[in-house]
Amino acid sequence: MTIKRRAGAVLALFLTSALLVAGCSGGDDAGPSDDEPFKNPVTLTWWHNASQDGPGKTYWEKVAKDFSTLHPTVKIEIEGIETNQLQRTRLPAALLSNDPPDIFQAWGGGEIREQVEADYLKDITNQVQTEVANIGSAAEIWQAGGKQYGLPFRMGIEGIWYNKDMFAQAGIAAPPTTFEELNDAVTKLKAINVIPIALGAGDKWPAAHWWYNFALRACSVDTLKKASADTVFDDPCFLKAGQDLKTFIATNPFQSNFIATPGQNDPTSANGLLANGKAAMELMGDWNKGTLETVAQDPEALKKFLGWFPVPAISGSAGDPKAALGGGDGFACAKNAPAECVEFLKYIVSTDVQKGYAETGTGLPVTKGAEAGVADPALKSILEATSSATYVQLWLDTAYGSTVGTAMNNAIVAIFAGTGTPEQVVSAMKAAASK
Repeated sequence: MTIKRRAGAVLALFLTSALLVAGCSGGDDAGPSDDEPFKNPVTLTWWHNASQDGPGKTYWEKVAKDFSTLHPTVKIEIEGIETNQLQRTRLPAALLSNDPPDIFQAWGGGEIREQVEADYLKDITNQVQTEVANIGSAAEIWQAGGKQYGLPFRMGIEGIWYNKDMFAQAGIAAPPTTFEELNDAVTKLKAINVIPIALGAGDKWPAAHWWYNFALRACSVDTLKKASADTVFDDPCFLKAGQDLKTFIATNPFQSNFIATPGQNDPTSANGLLANGKAAMELMGDWNKGTLETVAQDPEALKKFLGWFPVPAISGSAGDPKAALGGGDGFACAKNAPAECVEFLKYIVSTDVQKGYAETGTGLPVTKGAEAGVADPALKSILEATSSATYVQLWLDTAYGSTVGTAMNNAIVAIFAGTGTPEQVVSAMKAAASK
């Protein structure tokens, strides 16, 4: 996701305001006031997931520097951390300690709700009304109980990134619009000795996203909404999602040893296979262009062959064929972070900063007016598809919260490994929801 993005983490207690000032705000800094930002010197710690050298990481460094230039009382210490490590290890550990970051990556949905229930996040509702209005409905994902606890900076739907040259060589005239056509494309790509689809099941969530998309095709929008709101999984469509996934896996569309392959950020990862012409397709979010560029041995070749198309429909399914799976990345402030943290959050989603983010090609902006910065043809396709989608379902592990999300992802990966069943996925979800 990052990406992604992507399985939930169970967070713990934040420290008191006094400790936060001594820790995250710098031992020698004067204490900040929520009512008077920029009055006293403050050091903000900022954790994001742009860990690889590339346009995303470089741009965030520029954003921090520009903000400090505008507000000389604010110093920003940045750390880029790989998504899985950040979400599952570093952030939970930091929040258990006396030194959490002031501003950090937040994925919204069920995870935001869990963090708010545990009283970990700063309520920013009153300070960001203008920003929320300019972002629109996407900002709701970072709400809980009608209050705003974070803001997104990127939003888009998931789809299939592909090698246009390989498609042409295999005689695939157009991107598949149905799973029947996708299966036909897999057969044609195998015939020219090309890996049809790269998969990084070693990181679990890239594999789980295939099940998510089968659920999106099998379940009605009402069922999906109810499941997100109530974490109830009694509808038979969730079982059908696993059955459809198992049938698809049996066509052998992935590379060998996909179960141990990492998802991204390495030449041997799934997106490394696509980026370097060793696989024809990869299911991934809008952030993938940036991660592909960081691992591509020939970035110019990647630019020429890379394309994107929406996840195909399944004929006769109960789900809306124009519904899409999607989500975004955002940031939240720790409950006791200084007022300057909220001001920096607002700066990140300002139109000019969002336009600059769009120009990096690492994801789609959320602020109105920033879409002018989207120049890449593939990203433009995602922007258009996101706008035309009849319903966008948030990543299921995020929507259902970390407890259900982790159990669900583990059970889905077991299907890929040949040790699990569609029934066990649903059972795992129900058991986790009952805890």
